Amino acid sequence: MAAGSEWGPSGPKQAGTRRSSSEPAPQGGTVEQAKDACLRLLAVRARSRAELAQRLAAKGFTAEVSESALARLTDVGLIDDAAFAEEWVHARHTFSGKGKQALAQELRRKGVAQSDAAPALAAITADDEESRAIDLVRRKLRTMPANLDRDKAIRRLVGMLARRGYNQSTAYRVVKAELAAHGSAADAENLPDSLD
Repeated sequence: MAAGSEWGPSGPKQAGTRRSSSEPAPQGGTVEQAKDACLRLLAVRARSRAELAQRLAAKGFTAEVSESALARLTDVGLIDDAAFAEEWVHARHTFSGKGKQALAQELRRKGVAQSDAAPALAAITADDEESRAIDLVRRKLRTMPANLDRDKAIRRLVGMLARRGYNQSTAYRVVKAELAAHGSAADAENLPDSLD
């Protein structure tokens, strides 16, 4: 074995080998390492400032180092919670069919302030929500058994919309209208006006 080398867990290692750039240095790392860690995370997808702070803390960066790195990335526009909220709301509503209530909850979990979340959520109108709910119900109706009891169908469809964050009145109104269009008009006449 060469002078200056020692055995590590995977065999001989050279003295003075450098740490991986993805690992923080002892004592909480440097601002540059924290910025690099944030940039790697942002390369995968947009993230809120709070999400990045949590990830930096989990990697062992000190609060001071993390705050300096996050402040610098915010100054250059790479961290923007208002833009993140706008992008998140648009994508989750359009592609996942989430309603406003679910989106507001997701943004809170991601640490986005109400002042940043409110304008993004306001971009979804009642008509947008109803249109998306109609699409979801129509898709679900195509896969439901034709002989399913009407009350069970209502509960399943309203429950599906509720889990996606649609309020009960919108969910029930959409389900009632779509069942009427899907089934006979006589069936629609027999549906109650509310779930109560």
